[in-house]
Amino acid sequence: MSDSAPIAGAAAQHKGPPRTVVALLCTVLQLCFGTVYAWSFFQIMLVKQLGWTYSNTAWAFSITIFSLGIAAAWAGSALPRLGPRKLALMGSLMFSGGYVLGALALHLNNLVLFYLGYGVIGGAGIGLGYVTPVATVAKWFPDRKGLATGIVVMGFGVGALLLSKLLAPLLVLQTDGHLPLVFLGLGIVFACISVPASLGLRDPPPPGHLSEGWASEGPEESRVPDNLSVYLQTREFTIMWVVFFFNIAAGIAVISFQSPLLQDVWGLNDPTIEPETLAAYGATLIAVSSLCNGFGRLFWGLLSDRIGRVRVFRILLASQMVVFGILMTERNPYVFSALVCYVMLCFGGGFATMPSFVLDVFGAKKMSAIYGAILTAWAAAGIFGPVYVGYLKDQYPDRAVIYCFLVGVFILGLGYVFSYLLNDDRIQLRRPTITGTLRQFGIRHPAQLPAATRAIRS
Repeated sequence: MSDSAPIAGAAAQHKGPPRTVVALLCTVLQLCFGTVYAWSFFQIMLVKQLGWTYSNTAWAFSITIFSLGIAAAWAGSALPRLGPRKLALMGSLMFSGGYVLGALALHLNNLVLFYLGYGVIGGAGIGLGYVTPVATVAKWFPDRKGLATGIVVMGFGVGALLLSKLLAPLLVLQTDGHLPLVFLGLGIVFACISVPASLGLRDPPPPGHLSEGWASEGPEESRVPDNLSVYLQTREFTIMWVVFFFNIAAGIAVISFQSPLLQDVWGLNDPTIEPETLAAYGATLIAVSSLCNGFGRLFWGLLSDRIGRVRVFRILLASQMVVFGILMTERNPYVFSALVCYVMLCFGGGFATMPSFVLDVFGAKKMSAIYGAILTAWAAAGIFGPVYVGYLKDQYPDRAVIYCFLVGVFILGLGYVFSYLLNDDRIQLRRPTITGTLRQFGIRHPAQLPAATRAIRS
């Protein structure tokens, strides 16, 4: 009897949600958390209503992304111990609570409290929630990991569309643009959506009670080292982190200020346009670019399954260098918007490709912990990207567009150089055993050894 027979029988006896339902819940969570990428929708409103500077608003977004990355690193290591349901629920409550505290901070016009509430608490909630659906769906779909993780992280990319074209405009209209009430309403809405979705998350059944499509760990997975620091000190991890950082830093700089940057381009093209019209143009760009961000996560995830993770990262970095170079001097707002959308396509592609990359190189046993550690590159890029653009907006308002994309070309160039150090082969951290060496030659039983030896001699 084959090994698959008992597995199939156990799977039939196992009762639980189909893996498609789990994937749907993971995508819903990512859709809520991904609304953070619509941050630039609020920037000009904050500057005008509260008198904050662009650097102030940039720091709010940077603190959010930094907290996200750090929390994701912790969540990755805690996920095997706590399980996806607890972590996702914690993340949802903190994310929603961050909006509520942000509303209070806006009511009091307290920038520090806003940094703490929306930035630290809300950002950490996103980090706890973000890594959980990605790692969980990868476990449920080892046979289609590029597609599955691509679909889930696509939800994160499309989240900005949900906020910029639906939730935020509706709340702004209902509250006459009163930002504290807008943020309070967002906190309530996200709690009503994300908390129930979190309660439905779970790991796949253990080996012996496997659902369709789920593969158990092989012998090589059970023999990997348990010490996470062993992996984090490897050359492979370091290079992956660096390349991921450069791709994120370039894209997140554009995300943080895409609406103000487009409004600047429109203002140069036609100085007679009303501010309300400019704001509508900016919101439209956020919405369309978020679709590209989401579609890029699916497209590049699928492409990486076909041509490899390393090639995808090289294409992402090299093509963006060309696009950023054009954006430096492009003054046609329609062409500018199209190029920004391509940047978002590539930005999402990095997030779709990296989870599968980690699985390929490090295996499934430590995937969540190592992927969480990789996401600290997101935290570092979240500080670097928005802050330098905010500084340029305040110090060089007439040349901010040129300087922003010039720095982006340099960042992407460094990432492209480092990409030639990437390797998607499975990492080997233990000395090879005789059994493992024989298996590399297709020898799985001692009785096969004499025949194999004669074949080699002949």
